[in-house]
Amino acid sequence: MAREVPSFRAMELGLYTFAETTRDPRTGHLVSAEQRLRDLLEEIELADQLGLDVYGVGEHHRPDYAVSAPAVVLAAAAARTKRIRLTSAVTVLSSDDPVRVFQQFATLDLLSGGRAEIMAGRGSFIESFPLFGQDLNDYDELFAEKLELLLKIRAGETVTWRGRLRAPIEDRAVYPRPVQDPLPVWIAVGGTPQSVVRAGTLGLPLALAIIGGAPERFAPLVDLYHEAGREAGHDPSTLAVGLNTHGFIAERSQDAADEFWPTYAEAMTRLGRERGWPPTTREQYEMLRTPRGALAVGSPQEVIDKILLQHEIFGHQRCLMQMSVGTMPHDRLLKSIELFGTIVAPAVRAATAAREVARPAEAAER
Repeated sequence: MAREVPSFRAMELGLYTFAETTRDPRTGHLVSAEQRLRDLLEEIELADQLGLDVYGVGEHHRPDYAVSAPAVVLAAAAARTKRIRLTSAVTVLSSDDPVRVFQQFATLDLLSGGRAEIMAGRGSFIESFPLFGQDLNDYDELFAEKLELLLKIRAGETVTWRGRLRAPIEDRAVYPRPVQDPLPVWIAVGGTPQSVVRAGTLGLPLALAIIGGAPERFAPLVDLYHEAGREAGHDPSTLAVGLNTHGFIAERSQDAADEFWPTYAEAMTRLGRERGWPPTTREQYEMLRTPRGALAVGSPQEVIDKILLQHEIFGHQRCLMQMSVGTMPHDRLLKSIELFGTIVAPAVRAATAAREVARPAEAAER
C-alpha cells in the first residue's frame, strides 16, 4: 500500500543535544556543567539567528550530561531567541509527573511566545526511575498511563482522572495554560513497534531516532505509524514524522570525518561498555558515513544528499541532527551549525518544497 504522506511546504530542520560533560578525547579536558550550559545557549542563539526551525534539549540524570531539567534550559534560551521552536529531546515522562511537565512547558510556551514543544519518551537510560521512586517493573505501563494524563491535561484546564500508578485527580484545574492550543506533544521512539502504533493511534507526531544501521530498515515503522493512524480515523495530513540522527558538517568531507570521529567513538564505546556492545571501530564509522548509512557526517553537499535520500524513503517533515555526540569543541560545533543553517537547510527546504509541489501533479497523472 502506498504511504499517505502529509503535505507540507518544506522540511523543518533543526538540532538537538544532550549537553555532554565528558572529557575531550583529543585534549583530555573535562568541560564543566556550567561551561557546557553557557556554550549551549550560544549554540541555540546561533541556530535561531541562522533561521533553523527547532532546537531540542535532552533529559538525563547522569554525571556525563549537564541537563536534567530541559524546560529550565529552554526557558533561558527563549529569552535569547526570537523564532526557533524549543523542545525537549526527550522528556522522560515515565518517571516524571505529567502535571508538572505540562506546567513547565506551558510556562515555556508563554515565555517564548508560543514556541514550546514536548517530545515525550521512555528514555534510553533508567537512572531516573529509582531516583523518583518508580518501579522498573512498571516500565511500559508508567509511560502509557502518564501520557494519557498529559494529553487529558492538554485537552482542558479542569481534569478528572484515575490511574493505577499515580494518585487520582478529582475536578482540579491545571495552570498556566499555554499560548498554543494544543501544546504540541511528539512521541519519541527508538524502534519499538508498540510505541509507533501508540503514536499513530493517538494521532500524535512521531520522532524516530535513527542512529545506527541502514535507515531503510526503519521504513516499516513509518508505514506502521501511518497505518495505525489511518485505522484510528486520523487525517493522514496530520500524521507528521521527524527523524533524529547524528551528524556533523565541515567544509571538506575528510575534515568532518576526522573531527567528529574521536568524540563519537569515545561516546559510543563508553555507552557500549554499559550495554554489552563491542567498541566502535573506524571501519564501522566510515560505513555509517556512506550514502546508505545512518551518520550525516561530511561536507555540506554530502549532508544535503543524505537528508534528501532519507526524505525519499520516509517522506518525513522534520529532521533534527545531534552534532555533539561526546564533547565536541565549542568552536567546531558553532562552525558546523553555521554550515547547517547557511548551506544545508536552505538547499533541503527548497528541494523538499519542490517535491511537495510535484507530488499532487504526479498523483493526478497516475
